Amino acid sequence: MDVNLSINGKSYAIQAQEDMPLLWAIRDIVGLTGTKFGCGVSQCGACSVLIDGNLTKSCGTPVSAAIGKEIFTIEGTSENLELLRQTWNDGNVPQCGYCQSGQLIAATFLLDKNENPSDEDIDNAMSSNICRCGTYSRIRKAIHEAVALKNEKI
Repeated sequence: MDVNLSINGKSYAIQAQEDMPLLWAIRDIVGLTGTKFGCGVSQCGACSVLIDGNLTKSCGTPVSAAIGKEIFTIEGTSENLELLRQTWNDGNVPQCGYCQSGQLIAATFLLDKNENPSDEDIDNAMSSNICRCGTYSRIRKAIHEAVALKNEKI
């Protein structure tokens, strides 16, 4: 089936089955490989993207659910994502790095919805993303530092 997907503000005309997981369309057809395959059952968060601003596990979302919507991946850019990238780098957050694209997308979603999250807010928002290396405290710190940077710019 012919499908048009809008990813990071760019339109992609692709051939895909409507029940194909969005993850495979993004990675294998479009060629944006920053979004990772982790578990394949929407449990780990490595495949997280935003669809119309909503946090979504792309491995369990069919292509048909994204038609006519804006998909935002780790290759995209936004003020919150750029601040988070900076604090992630400054704080040496990644260890192996595999889960980090999903972590960054989940953190972006959090800051898009909550400009000054508490530790509890962060823990709740990030709980659906698994980091096998256990960098959760560095992730929390980097989110707080992104908030501080954003407040400095105001």
